[in-house]
Amino acid sequence: MNTMDYQSTAPNKTFIEKLTQFLNGEPRDQNELVEQLKNAAQRGLISPEVIGIFLGALQICDMKVREIMVPKSQMAQISIQDDSQHILKIINESAHSRFPVTGDNPDEVEGILLAKDLLPLASENKLDKIDIKKLIRPVNFIPESKRLNRLLSEFRENRSHMAIVVDEYGAVAGLVTIEDVLEQIVGDIEDEHDYLEETPITAINQQDFVVKAMTPIEDFNEHFGTQFTDAEFDTIGGILVHHFGHIPQRGDSIIIQDLSFKILNADHRAIRLLQVTPQVA
Repeated sequence: MNTMDYQSTAPNKTFIEKLTQFLNGEPRDQNELVEQLKNAAQRGLISPEVIGIFLGALQICDMKVREIMVPKSQMAQISIQDDSQHILKIINESAHSRFPVTGDNPDEVEGILLAKDLLPLASENKLDKIDIKKLIRPVNFIPESKRLNRLLSEFRENRSHMAIVVDEYGAVAGLVTIEDVLEQIVGDIEDEHDYLEETPITAINQQDFVVKAMTPIEDFNEHFGTQFTDAEFDTIGGILVHHFGHIPQRGDSIIIQDLSFKILNADHRAIRLLQVTPQVA
């Protein structure tokens, strides 16, 4: 059978199957798969960014909604009794696109309001005649214990972007969005299983290193011969946030003490993983 015949009759392979075939040899478990990925990166076949995304996809199978949800106390929500000016103020100040809407009982969510649904009324100068009850969309309630991979599948199947999280008693505990889940894939990749090696600094090649942001400054200085002070910060991640002046995003870079730092993984809460490259004079 020639190659064309084989390709026409072989079943479609999953991403994992294609990846493991590419890496030569089927891994026996996740740890072995991760080791093969790192070996591929060391050979220059894939980049550290690809490893970060792949490990992020693995981690959501073990994470639950309660770990990433926005708690109720921090939810930007609208009451069905609010007037148009107050609603617009909440939308403008939060810059969100979707809002839980509570009913007569402020502890019960009646539906979800999409900011874009107000645009037709705004264009016709009819915002004073807003009837929130007619604009809200159905709300999806989910338990705190739901795993993120299952939630992501539900979001895709239902074409929804937000769910309200309830505790074991059925009370509202918070909310979660599809962006929060995806952020775990392209952002935070560390969890209790520690898919990366226990060592906080891993050599990818002769000049590039992947470093955990939680690496103690003392350990970082010892490895790279730097002289960062630990008077104010305990970790290299704290040093970077200080130099950036804010929590940087994935892909941001900065040069400090003849080292190039590139953010491989981060979310809106913290830096997680860095690529460090010494600058050659």
